[in-house]
Amino acid sequence: MHWTIALMLFVTFPVGLYMVGLPLSPEKLKIYSYHKWVGVTAFALVMLRLAWRLTHDAPAPPAMPRWQLAIARATHALLYLLMMAVPLSGWLFSSAAGFQTVLFGVLPIPDLLAKDKAAAEALRFIHVFLDYTLAGTVAVHLAAVAKHQFIERDGLLARMLPGRAGKLTMQ
Repeated sequence: MHWTIALMLFVTFPVGLYMVGLPLSPEKLKIYSYHKWVGVTAFALVMLRLAWRLTHDAPAPPAMPRWQLAIARATHALLYLLMMAVPLSGWLFSSAAGFQTVLFGVLPIPDLLAKDKAAAEALRFIHVFLDYTLAGTVAVHLAAVAKHQFIERDGLLARMLPGRAGKLTMQ
């Protein structure tokens, strides 16, 4: 699930940046629909992943100073929070803007709010703010992965690759 969610984040963020600059057209509406489909699917996967994480122990972290472990745990908690808050804020924004999400063009997702222009504007801002915060947090996460892989050489990344545990440490 980690890699699927990561791929969805890496796809939907640039698509979101691209689509807002497009003139109103059927193509723009189609791209908005795809963006929302990915967001809803990512939200569902994050909820499944969170349920898994709450019922299964995480692998032991590699040896590191206590302050780094505290930052790693805080970053992971923030990632989970943002991976839930970003699609939820998008759903709220879409609802308040009066555009129901229809998953894959066939399954209507209920609106969470009635149409409200002022709320839609506030929620658009919140969605964008949270999205950039998520992108920044992902960048910190990736920097930490690079540090572990190329400086610490502790095999942290190898533990996350399916079927490859322990095979990619750089010695």
